[in-house]
Amino acid sequence: MSNVTANSNAPVAQNQPMAPSELEESARSFAFTTRLDAIVAWGRKNSLWPMPYGTACCGIELMSVMGPKYDLARFGAEVVRFSPRQADMLVVAGTITEKMAPVLVHIYEQMLEPKYVISMGACASSGGFYRAYHVLQGIDKVIPVDVFVPGCPPTPEAVLDGVLALQRMIATNTPRPWVDNWKRPEWLKPL
Repeated sequence: MSNVTANSNAPVAQNQPMAPSELEESARSFAFTTRLDAIVAWGRKNSLWPMPYGTACCGIELMSVMGPKYDLARFGAEVVRFSPRQADMLVVAGTITEKMAPVLVHIYEQMLEPKYVISMGACASSGGFYRAYHVLQGIDKVIPVDVFVPGCPPTPEAVLDGVLALQRMIATNTPRPWVDNWKRPEWLKPL
């Protein structure tokens, strides 16, 4: 025989079902409701993995944005990747020549979906002050661009503003027809 006696003040056994009102009350402490696309957009917005493509003075400004003073990591874009297969945000910073265009398109094609592009500075956005045959007059001639950051070179605050603008686009699921309708330019030879 056992010396254990039943306690009348003991809690109810774990396998007994809870009353509906108790279940609702306990669910309010840990559950929330949302749409699936909103939670996916929230995750994408706060976990951008940038790949820098810096070729000139804008590349130096991009480095300062990654540094401790401006700290791009505060906005969820701290995991800088130098492999297009691990990145989902391409930051093109600097002058792009015609010979670089096939490489830039190749990098863009290898990036993860959904992929985003920020064109940083006057040279990447419009050719800058290089009105010459060898400079691409804007990277939007070869790849779709989501955000253009103006300046020569743009300030770190402008670059942060461009990242925040991209995050707003992602959070609101803004339609991007320039990406959906993109085709590789015919004049570019594949690598």
